[in-house]
Order: sequence, then structure tokens, then C-alpha cells
Amino acid sequence: MARRGTDKKSVALDDPVTPAGGWLRGIRSSGFSLVMMAILILAVVVLAPSLRIYAEQRQEIDRLSAAVAEQKAAVDQLKTERERWNDRTFVTTQARDRLSYVLPGDINFLVINDLPLPAAGTPGIAPVSAEIQDTDVDWLASVFASVMTAGLAPEEPSPK
Repeated sequence: MARRGTDKKSVALDDPVTPAGGWLRGIRSSGFSLVMMAILILAVVVLAPSLRIYAEQRQEIDRLSAAVAEQKAAVDQLKTERERWNDRTFVTTQARDRLSYVLPGDINFLVINDLPLPAAGTPGIAPVSAEIQDTDVDWLASVFASVMTAGLAPEEPSPK
């Protein structure tokens, strides 16, 4: 049997081509593509809050890691200071500086007023007297009177 050659010809339909119509024809809406789009939308809806929570937790971890690093640095500094206080020479130096302790045989000079003297005639500053003033007030009686006055004061302050 001999086959006859048949010519295939494409037939064009007379449909008005609109931009929206051409776009819609370009999309092949099969069941598979609809299922895949539904899975994609579902994945976005499910994963978006989880990703936000993940980002917040990473920020919290970074903040806490920085706080831990600062605290470790503070602990190291305190350990170094504790080791310094274990040194007898350091303790001796601190006792001399802070408490004015002196070893036997040492001579210690304590400067009481090392501030410069104000210039003579400075306005607003009263001149310092070299005289020692003595009052005839019994300080014990004065303290007792002050305590009694405070203890017997009315509960509410009087309005002015």
C-alpha cells in the first residue's frame, strides 16, 4: 500500500487579539500548575511568620551574646584586680596611699591645704582669719536640745 502524501495546513481562527487575551492564552492553566501555585501560596503563608520569628530570635541571640561578652570582660577585669590584691606590695602601697599608713622608720609628710591662696582683694571672698574662735556653747547640751526639738515637732509641717 502506498501512502498518499497529505499536506497539513494550519487553520487560523478569526479571534480578535487583545493584550489581555494574548496574555491569558500564554498561560497554560493546567491542574498541575494550579496545584503548584496553591502550594507556593501555602508555603509563603506558613513560612512568613516563622521567618519573622527566626529573625527576631537571631537579633535576641546577638544581643545576649554581646551582653555575655561584656560580662566576661568585667569578670576578667575583676579577677585581675583580685590577683593584684593578693600581692603584698600592692596592699602596702594602697594602705600608704588610702589610709596614710607609715612603716616604722619612715617619715610621712601630710599636706593639709595644698590649694593656692586666693589673690588679695578678690571680690566675693571673705578674708581668712588667723585667729581661733572659741564659743562658750556646751555642744552636748546643744545636740540634746536639737534632738528633743526634732522629736517633739508636730507631725505635719505648718503651712506658710
